[in-house]
Amino acid sequence: MELKKDALTVLKETSRTFYIPISQLPSGLQEAVASGYLCMRAIDEVEDHAILDNQAKAHLLRAISQTLQTGRDGFDASAFVEDFQPWQQVLPEVSLRVREWALLAPGSIAPRIWDATAAMADRMAYWAERNWAVQTESDLDRYTFSVAGAVGLLLSDLWAWFDGTETNRTEAIGFGRGLQSVNILRNHVEDQQRGVSFFPDGWQMADMDAYARRNLALADAYTDKLPSGPALDFCRIPLVLAHGTLDALAHGKEKLSRTDVMAILEAVMKPAGR
Repeated sequence: MELKKDALTVLKETSRTFYIPISQLPSGLQEAVASGYLCMRAIDEVEDHAILDNQAKAHLLRAISQTLQTGRDGFDASAFVEDFQPWQQVLPEVSLRVREWALLAPGSIAPRIWDATAAMADRMAYWAERNWAVQTESDLDRYTFSVAGAVGLLLSDLWAWFDGTETNRTEAIGFGRGLQSVNILRNHVEDQQRGVSFFPDGWQMADMDAYARRNLALADAYTDKLPSGPALDFCRIPLVLAHGTLDALAHGKEKLSRTDVMAILEAVMKPAGR
């Protein structure tokens, strides 16, 4: 119970967007989704770290992946200690506590979350070594699958595990890709300042906007088919915020204002009676 409370506290500190839908999930599913989110946020913070160089990132991400692959009934207290030791002072709490987040998941689904996180860490290591060089649309598809489309597949597995909810897996990938491509648009200037661009050669903002909208159409189809219940309650919040962000960017804003976010959330949560 204490770990769950801790996890929600860290979740709230790292992502208000996902804290809201995760905090509303029923017991069991809440722990599973929170575990998956925090494990992946832990490696995402390594990928995006401002101090670590690309080789250090790749080394650490692969070490985390290898340790996750050793899981049986869990991970002993020394797991990940050697992985993190050289970077203990510079990594954020959410990364250093990845073992705890991995243990948060219910035992019957935990190995699926460990597998998804291990695979993502390996893919992130590959992209770090390439300095996230995206030259073609195929490169972009591979990157957005690596860090987000695969999350859509994991979520589909979690819905099925919890209450048998069935989903279209192609649309699940589009759900993840759509959210990620909106993030790429929103962070494009910051990424350029650190010497990284996820835009294929020759692409302008309009091209990435079109790519995002194609994938958000799949995300809409994915969500529209979900029955009333926790999966729908979860998915519609980040999806409507992604649409709102895309529209804000198209009108020249840098991002949604806090007022915009609260208005969108209030509107989307009303049908659920909240």
